[in-house]
Amino acid sequence: MLALDGVERVILSVAFVSESGVELIEKQLKPLASKTTVFAGIRNDITSAQAIRRLLALGVTLYAVDTGSRLLIFHPKLYLVRGKDAARLSVGSANLTLGGMNNNVEAGVLLSLDPAVADDDAFLKELEKQFDGLEAAHPQNVLAIADKKLIEELLADGRLADEMALPPPRPSTTAKTGSSDPTPRMKMKVPPLRRTPRTAKKPKPPQPVAAKAPAPAVPTMGVDFELMWVSKELERRDLNIPRAGRNTNATGSINLDKGLMEASVDHRHYFRDVVFAGLSWPAKPGQVDTAMATFALTIKGVDHGTYDLTVRHTTSTTSATYLQKNAMTRLSWGEAKTLVQDRSLLGRHLALYRDRADATRFMLEFD
Repeated sequence: MLALDGVERVILSVAFVSESGVELIEKQLKPLASKTTVFAGIRNDITSAQAIRRLLALGVTLYAVDTGSRLLIFHPKLYLVRGKDAARLSVGSANLTLGGMNNNVEAGVLLSLDPAVADDDAFLKELEKQFDGLEAAHPQNVLAIADKKLIEELLADGRLADEMALPPPRPSTTAKTGSSDPTPRMKMKVPPLRRTPRTAKKPKPPQPVAAKAPAPAVPTMGVDFELMWVSKELERRDLNIPRAGRNTNATGSINLDKGLMEASVDHRHYFRDVVFAGLSWPAKPGQVDTAMATFALTIKGVDHGTYDLTVRHTTSTTSATYLQKNAMTRLSWGEAKTLVQDRSLLGRHLALYRDRADATRFMLEFD
């Protein structure tokens, strides 16, 4: 649509915007930024400050639509590109997010319109009039975003989400012990994409607690997590699935390598020094440091409970493994091994989250 000849006007109107969604069409949108108007819903826990900053940096005319209520969501998903001699209009379910642009199963209608045809021209003018009049019709709810200051105010007010603080999936269903779910990922014509995780920060040391303050009897997972790492497509060795006819022993663990992290991240140190820095590591480290942590396990959106798993880190910086930039940290599957030995998980990704309130507790998500 954005490759249409002689583009004179672009209108994007969506409920949700994520930075990764903007990134997918950024290259095509940038040359048309001065002719583009974007309407993005906010106060919905999805549209993020990072996405709005990225759109602002492109130079588009930008509006945030805040209905003032979580029960009233600005929800249109409409993309219009009008050229001198032709126009394209897409109306459907897709938001300007990584899911909407690529990964989800969406539905939409693409209309080809001719401004030289009277009915088409009248329709286009009425459509543009509706959007051009939104700010005047709802001046307290349609906010022109002209600078970063307003974005930071909306973030501080909680009306924009922070992609660095978005919670991991919260499954509403729990699998029973011994249950099986062999459902493979639906095969799509477009390969799935994953957002590149941002480098996490080393956790702050725990603050001292007053002696009289009672400790909770049973520790619980927090409500706010940070995405720390996403694997590449999972292979048999990651899931400890032996190959037929081969006498190879499963290691019972997964190597924590670079995965989909940014190129600047040195995974050889990242996991030991940042991701798992809050664990109780040995006072006198040896060739292999060992620590325990609690992991909540989510598979295909279903909660499979929590597991105490072992993390091992090889400390040598002179070994062939280190010099070849291979993984130095491994996560042992322990009692979760029978769950991860599932062929329907092959080709999926594993995401690792850390509890912001307790740096010894994590979540693993297979999807």
